[in-house]
Amino acid sequence: MKLRPIGGIVLRQMYLMRTSPARILPMFAWVAIDIVLWGFLTRYLNSVTAARVDFVPMLLGAVLMWDFFQRIMHGVTTAFFEDLWARNFLSLFATPLTRAEYVTGLVITSMLTSLIGLVVMLVLATAVFGLSFLAYGALLIPFLLLLFLFGVSFGILGCALVLRMGPASEWLIWPIPALLSPFVGVLYPMSVLPGWMQSIGWLMPPAYVFEGMRALVSGGPFDGRGLAFAAALAIGQVLLAGWVFARVYRHAVRTGLLARYSAESVS
Repeated sequence: MKLRPIGGIVLRQMYLMRTSPARILPMFAWVAIDIVLWGFLTRYLNSVTAARVDFVPMLLGAVLMWDFFQRIMHGVTTAFFEDLWARNFLSLFATPLTRAEYVTGLVITSMLTSLIGLVVMLVLATAVFGLSFLAYGALLIPFLLLLFLFGVSFGILGCALVLRMGPASEWLIWPIPALLSPFVGVLYPMSVLPGWMQSIGWLMPPAYVFEGMRALVSGGPFDGRGLAFAAALAIGQVLLAGWVFARVYRHAVRTGLLARYSAESVS
């Protein structure tokens, strides 16, 4: 891979954001709404429950981290959608740009935009609701890295799905985080789920992330073995997603799908 084509993909997305307040505002607005909504909910739960449990790190922290995954995933797919909406995807691959360089550019773009959202979330959660997330220091890094890799894998898979089915199928991508959240125990322990849901949930790294974070918040030990297994899962899923995207791209080139994109589904 060459750095210059990757930088070109990232730079194009940055130019789009610089000239469009409508693209910049969602990076802050929805983040603020999520933090304020869940922050006041956790305050209310702390005031009405007799148990000596602080719901701020339990619930608000979980929402913050899940929002980070969601923004990573949607950051990759939205950057891809920008090229489809502008009918620019075919033009990009008329150049010597490779698939790996293109996908890497999407991932870097998503990482940059998601980090902005993460900083906003941390500032709001700490300043307004007293969430001392940074008190965990370096222990927080592996959890965020796992969510980052998981978001990247589903972002690439989402791009492959739209590439295969056409731009009109993008509505299938937006609800994916909401559909996954019940299976990975974002707001509750995995033990409360029925067996079949646990079997699905333990195949996804976020289940280990949120179980590990709840253990840390409760004063338990750091689950290094569980996170190592989750890391192997996440890396495998990223590789699988890349393979699927490559297969779909080759199919799109061979069958001429790239030249027939419209607002309708492609069969």
